[in-house]
Amino acid sequence: MAPASRLLMLLTLCAVVSPGWAQSNPSQPQSTDIPDAPSTVQPPPPTKLPTPPPLTQPAPDASQTGAARTVPGNSSSNQSGPDSQNPQTPAPAMPPVQTVAPGSMPRNQINPADDLYKITVKANFVQIPVMVKDSEGRLVDGLLYKDFTVLENGKEQTLTFFTSDPFPLAVAVLIDIGMPDVAVQKVNETYSALVGAFSPYDEVALYTYSSTVSQLSDFTHRPERLTTALNAMKTVRGGNNGPPVLGGPLESGPTVNGAPVGGPTIQPVNTPPREAHVLNDAILEAALDLNKRDRALRKVIFVISDGRELGSKASYRDVLKVLQTHEIQVKAVVLDSGALPGFKQAAKFHLPFQGYSDILPKYTKATGGGKPYTELTRISMEDAYAAITSDARNQYTLGYVPQAIASSSAYRSIEVRVHKANLKVDARDGYYPLGR
Repeated sequence: MAPASRLLMLLTLCAVVSPGWAQSNPSQPQSTDIPDAPSTVQPPPPTKLPTPPPLTQPAPDASQTGAARTVPGNSSSNQSGPDSQNPQTPAPAMPPVQTVAPGSMPRNQINPADDLYKITVKANFVQIPVMVKDSEGRLVDGLLYKDFTVLENGKEQTLTFFTSDPFPLAVAVLIDIGMPDVAVQKVNETYSALVGAFSPYDEVALYTYSSTVSQLSDFTHRPERLTTALNAMKTVRGGNNGPPVLGGPLESGPTVNGAPVGGPTIQPVNTPPREAHVLNDAILEAALDLNKRDRALRKVIFVISDGRELGSKASYRDVLKVLQTHEIQVKAVVLDSGALPGFKQAAKFHLPFQGYSDILPKYTKATGGGKPYTELTRISMEDAYAAITSDARNQYTLGYVPQAIASSSAYRSIEVRVHKANLKVDARDGYYPLGR
């Protein structure tokens, strides 16, 4: 090939290869007219649009993630969230809020800030259970609120609450084990009927008393617990197992040919133990325990006794004030000598060292419990148990807000009237305002 032809071919080959070599060579200078290729390291700044503010990732919602909320005043909380990006609408300042899990605050810890948010309203709502019976002693139902009139200290009150629905009960059963043993054993035979008189919605506690008061079981809905406590009492013996021997052939013990067996003996000093029937103390202890029960329950003290009171530290007047303050009824089954005909008249004469036998009917009347059931047989006692719980549960309930009077702590008498003929009303005589 001629030299001129070789030179022409070499120039043509160089013209074809040189553009690709220039692009692959990093040391080859680039033209300013061609933009750089996109890079993941450094994004190109926009040339035409205004630069927006830097974006931040919004903080997750604490209610969705379970994280604790940021306490206001923390600098990290002011650098996140949509409101922090707009200087014209700053977030409102919030007071510091301390939250604790339910039940984690100690009972003896008092928050001084509580008084700043507490609103105290003093209102004394009076609730009156009313039992209405006909001339034959049967409960009367179907009455309406307009059939009743309530007087407080002689002034008619405006009823704001009325219902005839049955109430669940909180009952303290008091059994007198100081009665004669024959009466105590008769009560022991009726325990199954006593348990069956209560519903599954009732709370029942068991107490015994004679010279002292003992609580055998706490308040419970479970009948098997009450049955267990009552079965344990079947071994308890009553009192009055015979008077002490003060004279006669057995006074000085056995003798042989006129001589005392075992040599001379010292004449015993016969001092009969002093009896005690602390009825007042037993009712007071039961009332204080009932006061701790739920206010939605109707509170009843159920006494099984011969009705004698002797040797209590608490007086009738003081115990009655507790009952009337906390809306507690007393109902009773009177046994043995207290159920004998004519006993009520004899009870008016208080013999020395024999106590009082007319206090229990006073408790039942003043608290709206009606007359005590006086029973002598086992069957009549079992019927009385069912009647007492039915009477307590199925009563009319009246309520009102009393008018303010000058002495707010003074006793206030109550009279309930029913506008029907030949009906007898049992309601409490009055009350002492609570918390005054």
